[in-house]
Amino acid sequence: MIIVTGGTGQLGTRVVDRLLTRVPAERVGISVRDIGRAQEQAARGVRVRHGDFSDPRSLAVAFEGATQVFIISASQTGSSAVELHTAAIDAARAAGAERILYTSHQGAAADSLFAPMPDHAATERYLASTGTPYTALRNGFYAGTVPLLLGRALETGELVAPVDGPVSWTAHADLAEAAAIILADEGRFDGPTAPLVPPRALDLADVAEILGDLTGRTIRRVVADDSEWLAALIAGGVPQDRATLLLGMFQASRRGEFATTGTDLEKLLERSVTPLRALLETLAQQR
Repeated sequence: MIIVTGGTGQLGTRVVDRLLTRVPAERVGISVRDIGRAQEQAARGVRVRHGDFSDPRSLAVAFEGATQVFIISASQTGSSAVELHTAAIDAARAAGAERILYTSHQGAAADSLFAPMPDHAATERYLASTGTPYTALRNGFYAGTVPLLLGRALETGELVAPVDGPVSWTAHADLAEAAAIILADEGRFDGPTAPLVPPRALDLADVAEILGDLTGRTIRRVVADDSEWLAALIAGGVPQDRATLLLGMFQASRRGEFATTGTDLEKLLERSVTPLRALLETLAQQR
């Protein structure tokens, strides 16, 4: 049985959906913190069980009978995130899983300026030390993050943010399909995958240009001072730790940490990847 953690989340839901086009529902299970949100999956014949990374006993039940466990990384950062990932990995091994898959990142590195990246690197190191076959999906940066960076750009005509760098923005749907392909074709990748990214990376100046083209308005990219931008976020109600995390993303991107491009994702999907323009088009239509 293939177990998908976070099976009701933004990525997990899509992974399950695409997986069901490739394997019978009775071979798929999900581990979720809130079973009540998994009614649709249960109706499709997917096994639904409660599982929480912070409760290893729940994972023992959720992972029972697993041949593969797909671990979607936790939303926390720092040592707590690595501890949660380690608990899930240990539970998967104890359940007898023959392969563990983990959603890592193309920018995973111990010295990254963006807090989640060292967590990914540490989790990959632990996976490699266990002796259990594993696949670390080196996912591109989720394109769904872009709307969070726009601020009031569509209202004011100014996209205000710190200095950034090119990012290989990648659609959740494409990464979910890639994960489903890899899960259905067991053992296709051993260890870290090649970066699962699009062939082009874009910075916020590119984003502003695309938005302007889609809306017929001039959207200016305005560079903000790091400290002033951080202070404005906090003054606007964003918790300081969250604001600092976001600033780290800009600092890492301008160092080139997320600029990797390639064609391996397109080869895996056997089609072109979803361009960021498509997501921005949907966003522009909603305004």
